[in-house]
Amino acid sequence: MSDNSPWQREFWQTDEPGRPMRWRQGIRCKLKAQVVLRRANWDKFQVEVDNFSRHGCCLSFIDEPTLDERVSIKFEGLELMGALVCWVRHRQVGLEFEKPLHEAVFQHLVAKLGALCPNRG
Repeated sequence: MSDNSPWQREFWQTDEPGRPMRWRQGIRCKLKAQVVLRRANWDKFQVEVDNFSRHGCCLSFIDEPTLDERVSIKFEGLELMGALVCWVRHRQVGLEFEKPLHEAVFQHLVAKLGALCPNRG
């Protein structure tokens, strides 16, 4: 798969020693959107989403959170959701949502935000 593919590799990678790779739970859709993020002891701030699925997303960061840090994320029109930082790499951060998005909610976000999702047949 090339970097121009509409989805990224379907496993989590991390540069952290001793952290195993885990298979992703869903196909990632390419997306360029702003979300509100809240970290413990921080004010909320906006970050850019690079891709997302029902189970998590990839964000671009300047001040990276730490591995296994719990954060809250808010997509426009949705309630604040809990998430766990599952990988950090080169100013990008992978989040796993505490509760996966319902399929109908995910499809609504895909349409509303203009996400590019692969057709996997």
